[in-house]
Amino acid sequence: MVKRYNHWKYNHWKLEKDGDDILWCHLDKSNSSTNILSAEVLKEFGDIIEAIEKELPRGLIILSDKDNGFIAGADVLEFTKLDGKDEALDVIQNVHGLFNSLEKLSCQTLCLINGFCLGGGLELALACRYRIALDGPGTRLGLPEVLLGIHPGFGGTVRFIRVSGVMQAMPLMLAGRNLDAREAKKLGLVDRVVPERQFKNAARSLILNRPPQKLPGALNKLVNVSFVRTILAKIFRHQLEKRVKQQHYPAPFALVDLWRKYGGSKKRMLEQEAKSVADLITSETSKNLVRVFLLQEQLKSIGNEQDFKPKRIHVIGAGVMGGDIATWCVFKGYQVTLQDRAPEFIAPVIKRAYSLFKKRLKLPYRITAAMDSLAPDISGRGIEKADIIIEAIVENTEAKVALFKEIEARASADALLATNTSSIRLDDISKHLRDPKRLVGIHFFNPVAKMQLVEVVHSQNTAQDWINKASVFCRKIDRLPLLVKSSPGFLVNRILTPYLLVAVELFEEGIPVSTIDKVAEDFGMPMGPVKLADTVGLDICLSVASNMAKAIDVKIPVKLQQMVDAGNLGKKTGKGFYEYKKGKAMKPASGAYDVDLTVLEDRLILRILNESVACLREQVVADADSLDAGMIFGTGFAPFRGGPMHYAKNRGYSELVNRLIELQLVYGDKYTPDHGWKLLTGEDD
Repeated sequence: MVKRYNHWKYNHWKLEKDGDDILWCHLDKSNSSTNILSAEVLKEFGDIIEAIEKELPRGLIILSDKDNGFIAGADVLEFTKLDGKDEALDVIQNVHGLFNSLEKLSCQTLCLINGFCLGGGLELALACRYRIALDGPGTRLGLPEVLLGIHPGFGGTVRFIRVSGVMQAMPLMLAGRNLDAREAKKLGLVDRVVPERQFKNAARSLILNRPPQKLPGALNKLVNVSFVRTILAKIFRHQLEKRVKQQHYPAPFALVDLWRKYGGSKKRMLEQEAKSVADLITSETSKNLVRVFLLQEQLKSIGNEQDFKPKRIHVIGAGVMGGDIATWCVFKGYQVTLQDRAPEFIAPVIKRAYSLFKKRLKLPYRITAAMDSLAPDISGRGIEKADIIIEAIVENTEAKVALFKEIEARASADALLATNTSSIRLDDISKHLRDPKRLVGIHFFNPVAKMQLVEVVHSQNTAQDWINKASVFCRKIDRLPLLVKSSPGFLVNRILTPYLLVAVELFEEGIPVSTIDKVAEDFGMPMGPVKLADTVGLDICLSVASNMAKAIDVKIPVKLQQMVDAGNLGKKTGKGFYEYKKGKAMKPASGAYDVDLTVLEDRLILRILNESVACLREQVVADADSLDAGMIFGTGFAPFRGGPMHYAKNRGYSELVNRLIELQLVYGDKYTPDHGWKLLTGEDD
């Protein structure tokens, strides 16, 4: 018999006590679709712990009443309101005290984890004696705090290492990587992984039977010895330095140093964890990465109010992009038909799809179910039944127009018609259709399985309802929709192309490719522009640049045309600006070249900034935040800088205009400041 404790009333928590004297503590944050550890949620939880200490049950089970997950972490918005290090430290220490009290309860404690359990949510769970995770693809556990420019701060650095061992826990915290339920079980993060029908019974059983906790053995104690920590810390730092620079992302390096210095003492490490996070959370890097997180949340909210539930997707074109779009849609649970001219064009897609499903889904029955949902369709019979039809054929206007005329004649009146074009204006296609209002651009980026951003492109003719449906579809396949106006190159390619072309021009001037790329990487780009061009494919770069050349007045470098004519297309052919062996770029001889690296950086980055301002002036996107989000999630633009427009604002609009004029005098009209700068500086009233 369940007894509800009506005398314990909270806004976000509900308490129930069953006949076994087990207290079930349900979190259901009010006015929120997701559970997060806001100040109010934590305050109420502290009151609950105090009440439990006075009225001790046999066991405490903490669970979520939200279908989408347990706890997503701390309230990131509250990070932006902290008034300096002292306030940050006070907040963190209060949570430490709360979780320490939870850990010290003399009754059995357990967390039931459904869906996501991230950041502070996992740190709360680690303060319990037991953890049970729901077996399913939606369950994800992790401590992704480094992505916000901090490291775990609610005791996670201590408790994760305690239950999993430093050799397993540290790499995951340093990368901010999440685990599925079964991976978490192997690392000791959870004690049981069970299907939904056994979820609550398994929790009750653990509380009543109290099995011993399984913790890492003697080896974990050995690696916590001071001199061993020093050796391992050097290894961790060396691995980090291969991926990120400490001046750009100090948090993971701070975590390594924290463990090296204080890993031998739980008390000291908790004390220093709080101080370290208080320092980091008020840094410019963390503020910018929190901004990036909030930009991501804005994109996730697009289309949330719309009621569109597509079931069947038809993709036309089984090339790399079309095939990967079809595969990703299947992976996210859709029935997909894939059309091309002959079976031999579709066969490679089936092979790639199987590799993805095997890697991501792991279990044979899930892999089989996914493969059964991807159907080759030479004749295009899926058109009539599809809720969404995505065209991904060659970048040729006439071919696309002819195809969409055929699609429009056969498709349901309710079906969304979408093109994956990367550079062709939608108006040039839609004006040939009977109903031009229903054509939308859904522009994916390569590789589809990794790139989060999707440009949802609208023309003058596109109706808002179809834009909304395209946005909803992007969210349902776990992608970030960015609303952009149909114009040459849309947003990402429009800004990226001049940047890549300048890099080729620098190479023509004799500057080594390694120097060009190093300057961009030192600025914070994840990959230099030359290597990026090789990775995208020099033929694709040339095609996009050619389509945009007249519209935005860019000049095609002679060297780029020569390399494409010679068949040296980059990574896919084994030779471009770099040579590649087994897919890895060989480091070329650096050569001698006397160049001012500051000038080189400005020649590259100010091309991005100038084109960004032009896009804002032309209203390619709604605002500067949308532009920053597009460039961060579409190109990897230095996230710790907060986006191109945020960086421009911090550096100073007037200073940048003056610098552009200086570059224009030396390097030509491509550095002419766009008229949009005057709008930003207030000079154009």
